[in-house]
Amino acid sequence: MSLDKIRELLTMMNDNDLMEMELEEPDFKIRLKKPGANLPTVAPMQMAPMMAAPAQVAPAASAPAAAAMEAGLIPIPSPIVGTFYRSPAPEADAFVKEGDAVNAESIVCIIEAMKIMNEIKAEVSGEIVKVMVENGEPVEYGQPLFMVRPA
Repeated sequence: MSLDKIRELLTMMNDNDLMEMELEEPDFKIRLKKPGANLPTVAPMQMAPMMAAPAQVAPAASAPAAAAMEAGLIPIPSPIVGTFYRSPAPEADAFVKEGDAVNAESIVCIIEAMKIMNEIKAEVSGEIVKVMVENGEPVEYGQPLFMVRPA
């Protein structure tokens, strides 16, 4: 594939406000993705005429999460779909555990999405009261990962 063809594809992405594009031909395959394309999408991209798609709904909070929210706790939700990891490596200590104090910039976990390790920050100050997900479990967008007692 020539550099001019790649530039043409990038121009087409920009002109059509596409965040991600994949092209596959018999002798090559290319995937282009803009920064921030890991954000949840409403519907899969299609090359057919666009029609209105139903909005994506975050999964309902589980019963323990709902009870914790009623107790004044704040959830740290998953910002993306992926696999939840409590530590930076299998043999390493967890980023946080129950009872730990966090602030808005504290890294609380990693979520792997499309082979990319995304560090997730608390975005709230307080104390980790409950870890809602087991290490290595898949998580959905909006799913509570931790419950925090605000400071």
